[in-house]
Amino acid sequence: MWDFLVAIGLVLAIEGILFAAFPGPVKRAMEHVRETPDGILRLMGIASAVIGVLVVWLVRG
Repeated sequence: MWDFLVAIGLVLAIEGILFAAFPGPVKRAMEHVRETPDGILRLMGIASAVIGVLVVWLVRG
């Protein structure tokens, strides 16, 4: 459970740094995401989740 909370904290920290350092490009990226079809977003989400699980599995192995 602690690892999960650390992971959430890291995600928040990285997102916060991106929003603070590059607010304009992040806004444009969000607009681009809104225009992307749901199917592509779903596929990207599944791929990201699988890659994330594989990375954690390899590192924590």
